[in-house]
Amino acid sequence: MVFSIGATVYDGRRSLLMGILNVTPDSFSDGGRYFDGGAAVEHAFKLVEDGADILDIGGESSRPGAEPVSLEEELSRVIPVVREVAPKVPIPVSVDTVRAEVAARAFDAGALMVNDISALRFDDRMAEVVRSRNLFAVLMHMRGKPRDMQVAPRYDDVVGEILAFLNERVAFAVEAGISRDRLIVDPGIGFGKTLEHNLSILRNIGRFHETGCPVLAGVSRKGMIGVLSGALVQDRDWGTAAVTSWCVQQRVEIQRVHAVRSMRQVCAVAEALRDAPR
Repeated sequence: MVFSIGATVYDGRRSLLMGILNVTPDSFSDGGRYFDGGAAVEHAFKLVEDGADILDIGGESSRPGAEPVSLEEELSRVIPVVREVAPKVPIPVSVDTVRAEVAARAFDAGALMVNDISALRFDDRMAEVVRSRNLFAVLMHMRGKPRDMQVAPRYDDVVGEILAFLNERVAFAVEAGISRDRLIVDPGIGFGKTLEHNLSILRNIGRFHETGCPVLAGVSRKGMIGVLSGALVQDRDWGTAAVTSWCVQQRVEIQRVHAVRSMRQVCAVAEALRDAPR
């Protein structure tokens, strides 16, 4: 699958890395580290230097148990950073939000993409904002909301149910006037799933290409890596590398990661092994 987001092109060979920038005091991995606007802008430029293909800027934590922040607070965290960064970097900027107003103002500040963990469900205006601004949109699966998503999640067929959900959300978006070539799907690792669910999703992650859209995997430093390895959150880049390599083998187009420089090396080697002559 070949597609482009602004000047960033996916040609079927080189995986795209979405660098994570949390402008929050409470994100699970780096909460508070880039909460200061100056530190956030500096880190954004560092992610680009390290090889990010997309920047994903978020102002509201979606870790398990997280409570929502006010619209005004989210805007005050995100928009100044987008406004400062977007005009100065050669890659597209994404805003990680479920709020249409944040997406609209981020577009005005230079963002080209919205990463919506609700798949356009939590804000009735989001689909229209995406359509009218011609934004790219990541549609993610989540059971419940961050505050309660990990309370006894249950599926009869986790892969089949998530695939059906994503197909329905893609159809909804297209019906709302959003071009299919603007859509990306994310099965939502860790969002209302047990360890066994997450492993099943990853084992079958190539199936989500059945939606007809590029696939994004967001596994970086997540709890499943800690459960499997015993590593604390700050030491989970090795486990992230293992999952990233697997996703490259399955031709997942976009990897959402914290450690961009390290994961660029992982992708380069995994891609060479995948594409070497048999």
